[in-house]
Parts: sequence; structure tokens; C-alpha cells
Amino acid sequence: MSNTISIESELKKSYLEYSLSVIIGRAIPDVRDGLKPVHRRILYAMHDLGNTFNRPYKKSARVVGDVIGKYHPHGDSAVYDALVRMAQDFSMRDPLVDGQGNFGSIDGDAAAAMRYTEARMAKLCGEFLTDIEKNTVDYRPNYDNTLQEPAVLPTKVPNLLLNGTAGIAVGMATNIPPHNLGELIKGTMHLLDNEECTVGDLMQYIKGPDFPTGAMVYGGKGLIDAYHTGRGSIRIRGVVEREERKGNRESIIIREIPYALNKSTLVEKIAQLVNEKKIDGVTDLRDESDRTGIRIVLDLKRGAIADIIINALYKFTPLETSFGINMMAVVGNRPMLLNLKQVLNHFLDHRREVIIRRTKYDKDKAEKRVHVLEGLKIAVDNIDEVVRLIRGSASPEEARNNLIERFELSMVQAKAILDMRLQKLTGLERDKLVEELSELLKMIEYYISILENEEVLKGVIREELQGIYDNYATPRKSELLEQDPSEIDIEDLIADDDAVVTLSRKGYIKRTPLSNYQAQRRGGKGISGVQTGDGDFIQNFLLTTNHQWLLLFTNHGKMFKIKAHQVPEGSRYAKGAHIANLLPLEKEEYVAKAMSLRELSEDRFFLFVTRKGMIKRSSQDLYANCRASGLRAVNLRDGDELLSVMEVSPDADCILATQQGTAIRFNIRDARPMGRAAAGVKGISLREGDRVVSAVVTTEDDRDQLLTISEGGFGKRTGIDQYRIQSRGGKGILNMRLTAKTGKVLGASLVNETDEVILLTSNNKIIRMSVGEITLTRGRATQGVRLVRLDDKGYVVGFDFVRDTEIDDKE
Repeated sequence: MSNTISIESELKKSYLEYSLSVIIGRAIPDVRDGLKPVHRRILYAMHDLGNTFNRPYKKSARVVGDVIGKYHPHGDSAVYDALVRMAQDFSMRDPLVDGQGNFGSIDGDAAAAMRYTEARMAKLCGEFLTDIEKNTVDYRPNYDNTLQEPAVLPTKVPNLLLNGTAGIAVGMATNIPPHNLGELIKGTMHLLDNEECTVGDLMQYIKGPDFPTGAMVYGGKGLIDAYHTGRGSIRIRGVVEREERKGNRESIIIREIPYALNKSTLVEKIAQLVNEKKIDGVTDLRDESDRTGIRIVLDLKRGAIADIIINALYKFTPLETSFGINMMAVVGNRPMLLNLKQVLNHFLDHRREVIIRRTKYDKDKAEKRVHVLEGLKIAVDNIDEVVRLIRGSASPEEARNNLIERFELSMVQAKAILDMRLQKLTGLERDKLVEELSELLKMIEYYISILENEEVLKGVIREELQGIYDNYATPRKSELLEQDPSEIDIEDLIADDDAVVTLSRKGYIKRTPLSNYQAQRRGGKGISGVQTGDGDFIQNFLLTTNHQWLLLFTNHGKMFKIKAHQVPEGSRYAKGAHIANLLPLEKEEYVAKAMSLRELSEDRFFLFVTRKGMIKRSSQDLYANCRASGLRAVNLRDGDELLSVMEVSPDADCILATQQGTAIRFNIRDARPMGRAAAGVKGISLREGDRVVSAVVTTEDDRDQLLTISEGGFGKRTGIDQYRIQSRGGKGILNMRLTAKTGKVLGASLVNETDEVILLTSNNKIIRMSVGEITLTRGRATQGVRLVRLDDKGYVVGFDFVRDTEIDDKE
């Protein structure tokens, strides 16, 4: 009868065995030497070959052949890849292999074939194998039971944290960052002297990870969690510098990149974002890296703000990445999640065991030598009798037995006397023998003290650690940040200067210093202004400062909120960048109104006005939390569009001006406060074909005149007392007499004589003049005066004001 086996139990058993094999024998490092089996076998094979740092290089293929032939029966490419990584100074904080030839690059280039490259152990690697021949570690049979291999290396270096590791096993993984050797040694020595110290105490010495590629590291709570629990997350930022170039231009230089980041991939990502205009202001991108280090150069346009572009690099590219720490290691053939103190404790326990085993080995060897020397001393002291006894013996065996019987010697001592050379009989040699015996007795006494006295043992460990520190410690490569990079406010780097933000109907936006515009006399032809494409014109012309919020309301009734300094800077002649680089707009959607505020206040209100004469009053605090994707500011009826948004108080009056020259004035209280998603109420009843072009709100200051501007370049300044207060929803009264020369009404605004108006024409001209130069009319039904002389087919497309300024006239 055949035995029946449950497939379920067999699968469980087989999968468990497979899992343990992967965990212990492949993916997770040993906590003692910080090595996975393949790395340990490579180093041991190199040691076996005598391939040390002070001997000639050997072909990598020779090392790989020994490894797979003797200890690691797997593919040669896997072994060679492991050897290559141990030689890469951008992968290992302190490389364990000294490679000669092409061992790959930080750009992801593969190493040359192993028949071309040569390797030998790095000098530090020698400290991993010191005293391995003194029975300091256990050995186990290799895969075919023909050789013995070490189960662990007797390393003096806390390698698990020094070079870190990454591995994925079955059901678990490990990801340990590299650290600075000097800091690790200091922390380990502190733990050796203060066994009750806390993880926090150790962090005074071990500040944080130290990556071979440098960069800046912010640990914060994530690092504290990782060192206390074994799991946590840190952030790594590349190092960026700024360089001045000719022509008042700047360049951004990337000097260091995050650990394990492919440099060429980073450059490709930056180039893609520049081409897609997600990073604006870059004219050229070059990789000038060489053997001296990384140098990725981004040349900037004149006027581009480097800090904004640097911020975009950190936000949109892998120049800033997260590193998830998971300190999983094998402890006693079991995978365990360890904190910082536990890792160092296991290393110290390993050092204790290695030193004790080495001391026992040295003590036994010394005692055997003492035993031999004591026999030789007896022989020298009785040399005449020894010679006579040997000469009288018929055979070596008889001579040995006679010596044992006569002088009560052991078999080993008798054999040593028989093997002794005649030169040992000289007086000088006899003195050396006595001196050697005396020194060995002292050494044995020292060995016994190590084995019996814990403090002496600690002293040995401390001395060896200090030796590692003195010979191999190097300065940190990674800078530790005390402040989270995400908390660094870019506004701290940008002056809050006055600026003009222009936005065209087709969505091209730019920011220009106000000082670029000069004051002119009324009737002038203007200076050359923004360059727009065919069929495009300036729609929003906003005076603000770099630190203010820009609230951008679209014709579809959505609101977006950005800082003014986020708008790319351009010259007076520049076209600007497309708004799509800043906002996720839909098809046929454009910004209808832009306004700037320092903050959104709950006791202030927005007044929304649509083209079809609808109005809505809502509290500003309803719009404070605006997502990057925008929010719904007002619900619109079919065929309607949002025209304007204004800040209002309940005591103010609102004047709506239409394209066909009518206007209505009503009190804001007529529009009760509504929710964010409401559609609003009627503000004015429009005639056929008419639409609202402007909405203004009276204020408590002295702006008591309404300046109406037509497309033909005419302007009319009228006191608002000429506009009687009506109920909202009416048809309004006459505002401006229109003719073919004046054209339709472009818009209207409240002004006083100290204001200055800036006009923009379809011919890309800008003129700036004092409002006081425009005639104040006594009646409403006038066409006004000419403000700007237009070229053929030219017309005014936009205007805005400089309020209460005193600017010298500059022709």
C-alpha cells in the first residue's frame, strides 16, 4: 500500500523550506558581518586566492570561477554583478573590492565583461578576514561536501550599517542605508562603555545615514522611528548650486544626487519637463560630469527665478526622493527587525566571541610552545647526558623512549629535542630560548586575563575599534538637514517687490517688475509692450507684489490660487509662458479675472458678476481651501460666463457697465450672501445683444469718479453722483454716448485724479498716463476724450491702474 501525502501539508512544508532558504541563504544579510552569502563567498574566495590589497590584481573571471566552483553553485553573472557592486564607489559607502577596469557608472552603464576587468580586495576588506585562520568562526560544508566555508566572517567593521543593504525575500524585505564609519565606531564604543545607553544616546554619535553619492538627508521623525523601531522613512535631496553667467543670467548646477538614482534618467526627466513647459525658464541642459564629480548644468533665461526652478526640480523630478528604512537582518538563523542599539549589540557580541575564540586559539598555541621550550631547556641544561644517551641508542625510537624515561619528558618534548639543531647549543641561542619562554608565559597570563576579566576583553575590543577609526574613518559625504525641506518657504528667498502680471486671452502669462513701465503724457503713442500672437490680446493686467496670492477665476466659474512669484518672470516685450504650465484648465476654458490678496478673510466678501448680468455675494472664507485642481466658485447657467470677481463690503454700492453704454448702480445689500456653489441673482436686465463688460464697487476712499473707456481709445470721467441708486435687476441708465469713432464700451473703473491708468492696445502698445489729464465731464451722456492715438484698425484691449503713486515723468 502506497503512502498518501496531503498536498496541502506538502505545499506548506515545501514553501516554508523554500522561504527559509531564500531568507537565510540569499536575500537577508547576517547581522554580524552585514553580508549576504554571495558577498561572503566572494570575499573568502579572494582571501583564499591571496588576492589581497597589497598584491597584484587578478582577473575577475578567476575570482568568479573560484566562487561558483567551490562555494556558490549559481550563475556566473549573478556572482559577477555582486562583485561589481562591491567595487562601485557610488553604490558602497566604503567599497570592499578594488576594481581595475570598467566597473559601470552612475549613469547605469553596465560593467565590462569579467574577462576584461581585474579585482582585488580593498584594504578595508582585510579587516573582515583578520584572524579567520584562528578558529574565530564556525565553518560549514560547501554545496558538495568537498570543502569548508565560513558561516560568517570575523569582521572588525560594523558592515551592516556601514554599507547598508537591500533585499527582497519571501514575505519580507530589508533596506538599510549606508552610514559613516567614523560615526559608527564612536557610537559602538559608547555602547561598549555604557551598556544601558538609549537609542537617543547613540544618535548623538550616529547622526544619520551617509550616502556615497552625498546629497542632503532629512530624517526627522522618520529617522527617529527607524533607529528606535527598525522602520522609518527619510528624505534625500540632491545638492544644487547657482552660478552667475554673462549677461545677467544664471545657471543651476546639480552637484550631488540621491542614492541609487540613475543620473542619466534624472537628466532625461528634467529634459522632458522642460520640453513640456512644466519647468519653465531653462534655455539649455547639459551633463558635464566627469571623474571629478557630478555636474548637471541648467542655463536659465534672463529674469528667470532660479529658486522657483530649483523648487520645481525637487517637486517634479527624482532629485528629491524618499528612502524607506527597514532594518531586517538574520540573527541566529532567524530574520529579525532590529533597532539601532540591537544592531550594534549584536556586532559587539560577535566581536566578543571572535576575540574569545582567537584568544583561546593563541593561548593553546602558546602553551604548546611553552611545553616544547621547557623540554628544550631541560635538554640544553643536560646536554652532555642527552648526547651520550642519544649516541647510545640503537634507533630514533629508542632514543626518544630513553629521553622520556630519563628526564620525564612528553612525546612532543622528546621529539623536539631529537629535531633540535646543534646551533641551539650556543650560549646566544640558549639565551633566546629562555627569553622566548619568558615572553610566552607573559602572553599566556595576558590571554587568561582576557578570558577571565570582562574589562580586559572590552579594552581589546575598544583598541581594535580605535584602530579601525584611525585607519579608515572619513568625513561625512551627506549633509544632514535639521529642517524639513518641504517646510522651507521659497518666499524667504524672494523680495516682495511690486510687479505687473499680464494674462492674454489665449492664456500667456508673465510677471514683470513695475519699474519697467514709464509714465507718459496723455495722447502719447505709448511704448512697445507685450508681444502676443495673431488674434491674441491682453485680457488681465494686474498690479501686485511677489508675495501676494493670485486668485485666478475662469470663465467656467472655477477658482485657482497661486503665489504671484510662481508666475514666470518676463521682460516687457516677452510673450510669457502658457497658463497651462500653472493651472489644469479644460478645453475652451480661460482665466476671466485675476485678483491679488494677502489673505482670505471671513469678514470680507466676493461679488461674482457674469456676462448675462447675474451677481452673487459670498464670504471669502468659503474659498480659503483651494486644491491644486481648483474649486467651483460659482454655478453658471447655460451660455453664461463669469466676467469678474471683486472684494466688497455690505455698505458699498455696485455699478455694472454694459457694452452698449448703459449702467446700473445698486447697494450690495440687495444681494444676500450665498453659498459657494450658488448661481446668484439678477443684477441687471440686458437689452438684446448686450452684455456686462465691467463691474465696479464704491469704496470709502476718495475715488468718486467713474472712468469709462471705449475700444476706440476714448475715455470719459464722470462723478458717481451722476448715477442714482436703483434696485438690482433693472435696465439701468445711459453711461456713455457711443459712436463709430468711440466703438463699444471696453470697461469702466472708479478713479481719482492721483491715479494713473495703463492702456494696452491691439497693436501691442502700452501707454501710461495720469487720470487727472482726462477731462471731468458734467453729464453722463458724452463720448469723452481721446486717450490714445491708434494705428489703423487698432483698438484698446485692456487697462489697469497704478493707484496713488508719485512717479517722475520719464519720456
